[in-house]
Amino acid sequence: MAANPVKIVDVNEIARAGNREVVFDRPKFSTWVHVYATPKKKMDMHAHNYDETFYLVDGECTMHFPTGEKVVMKPGMVALIPGGAFYQLENSGDKPMVLMGNRAGAQGESTYVHYETRKQYKGRQGYDAANPEAKDRQDEKKLINK
Repeated sequence: MAANPVKIVDVNEIARAGNREVVFDRPKFSTWVHVYATPKKKMDMHAHNYDETFYLVDGECTMHFPTGEKVVMKPGMVALIPGGAFYQLENSGDKPMVLMGNRAGAQGESTYVHYETRKQYKGRQGYDAANPEAKDRQDEKKLINK
């Protein structure tokens, strides 16, 4: 008998570990859980080439857009983002923010486009390349485990 192909993931356990973990990575679809431990911290404005969704598991997330518009997400809310749409995530709460993301395409196939420079980076390394001053994710883990 073949092994069961279904994988069950404990998002809360991943959140307690305080990192970003890819939990499903297939050629046409990927899913990850990402913890943004530092309150009030923002990512850079950026876009990806594939459609994606963000489900807010815990905390508070403010999504900023190039128009100046912003939307505050609470746990249980989902952002539906078409490929090419620019956005910026902010942990606008007072505790770690936990997002579960899904994207069409494999992790390594996604393109990260930085809003201000319009430079494009391939794969997960895109964020790190576009943000060389970003804190080591281990620092964020320490904040969660205090």
